Amino acid sequence: MKLHEIKDNAGARKTGKRLGRGIGSGKGKTSGSGHKGQKARSGVAINGFEGGQMPINRRLPKRGFNNIFRRRFAIVNLGDVQAAIDNGKLDAKKDIDAAALIASGLVTHARDGIRLLGNGELKTKIKMHVAGASAPARDAIEKAGGALVVIENSVSKDADKPKESGKS
Repeated sequence: MKLHEIKDNAGARKTGKRLGRGIGSGKGKTSGSGHKGQKARSGVAINGFEGGQMPINRRLPKRGFNNIFRRRFAIVNLGDVQAAIDNGKLDAKKDIDAAALIASGLVTHARDGIRLLGNGELKTKIKMHVAGASAPARDAIEKAGGALVVIENSVSKDADKPKESGKS
């Protein structure tokens, strides 16, 4: 093979339309853009425009509320923790916290903390450090002889309340 013999596979490069090259090309004069108006110009962005009719995104009512202070937890079930212990991914003798759960692959990101749910069965005595837990999860850990430590997040409960000024 020589340099002058190298070429692309058939169909690898598509030739662009040759616009404005005469009436016989089929794309001459206005180059397929029709006559005048906004859409004949470059830079047209009329997404959602419905010809002067009120667009659907403005006709439909706004619903719901997005709380910007919401805390998002990474969810872990007791059954998944037990399976990880059985597979040797978690050590039941050591404290199980967010770092251990991430290392075992049960959680990818700790987010605002780990929330433990009681789905599944726990047979091993463990000590877990989590940001929150459901009542069945607490009961299951205590029943297995383990302990549950609930970590208070650095976000205080009074953070969203307005502070009082010193004036009386």
